[in-house]
Amino acid sequence: MPDNQRPQRFIDRLESAVRRRRTPVLVGIDPHLELLPPNVGAGDVENRWMLPREKLAEAVRVFCAGVLDVVASLVPAVKFQLAFFEQLGPEGMRVLLELVARARREGLLVILDGKRCDIGSTAAAYAQGMLGPPSVSPWGGDAITVSPYLGEDSLQPFVETAVARQAGIFVLVKTSNPGGGMFQDLVADGMPIYRHVARWVEHQAVTTKGQYGYGDVGGVVGATYREQLVELREAMPHTWFLVPGFGAQGATPRDVAAAFDAAGLGAIVNNSRGILFAYRRREFERFGPARWQEAVEAATRDMIEQLRAETPAGRLVGSL
Repeated sequence: MPDNQRPQRFIDRLESAVRRRRTPVLVGIDPHLELLPPNVGAGDVENRWMLPREKLAEAVRVFCAGVLDVVASLVPAVKFQLAFFEQLGPEGMRVLLELVARARREGLLVILDGKRCDIGSTAAAYAQGMLGPPSVSPWGGDAITVSPYLGEDSLQPFVETAVARQAGIFVLVKTSNPGGGMFQDLVADGMPIYRHVARWVEHQAVTTKGQYGYGDVGGVVGATYREQLVELREAMPHTWFLVPGFGAQGATPRDVAAAFDAAGLGAIVNNSRGILFAYRRREFERFGPARWQEAVEAATRDMIEQLRAETPAGRLVGSL
């Protein structure tokens, strides 16, 4: 859908896209150089970092463009992990800009995953640079991920810019990594830190609520901690979840099921390596490196069917 035809609020666009595609699958664009198939032009694994950055960036461009070509008709959104482009310097960032524009042309919502966090005017600069359509933002993100560690004055500029530009943010609430509990699970005033963050995010979701009941301020809640996912879904009924941890990190459809509401809405479930590099997985090894795009498609369709069969997302099939 062209930008000028998209509904205004980010959260309404997201819900409409999930309903239209009848799936909450979010494809994470994390182009690990060491995992790229040989035929995209980056040479042998051992020698990749010896190549000129221009050649590496071109390999990333070819690979990611090939992924977008496959998934654009299957899923509602993609998430670009900025680190994999930033590591290649200006060449990588030029590729990112091209890929974001390509994804938008294909009708995909674009989430920029940079976990930004700073205070005052610096936070505002991050938000203004990344959020909104290309007419107002050089990076053209429909949403970005944000860390809450610096507190409300680091978060409010992101909220204000998102609302002004019909964009969204996803605040880290309970992350999927093994070490996340080091700080997130510490108890203050009778609650874990992640519950304090959840309460703030839910309040912001209510104040930015769209026509379907969810807000433009969402939360990142990992699927690798099933009990906390259940707890947070109950505590955050107006917050749309971005759920990492599926696939390579070990979470299963049953682990993510609690993220959804009764209608199969309220969450998008990210899968990065499990889709992008599916040709390396045993169940898709029949495709081999040369047919890696077919493996991407097969893995995406497999995840879509898994979520339909084992989570409330199956109810999306008859929702239109």
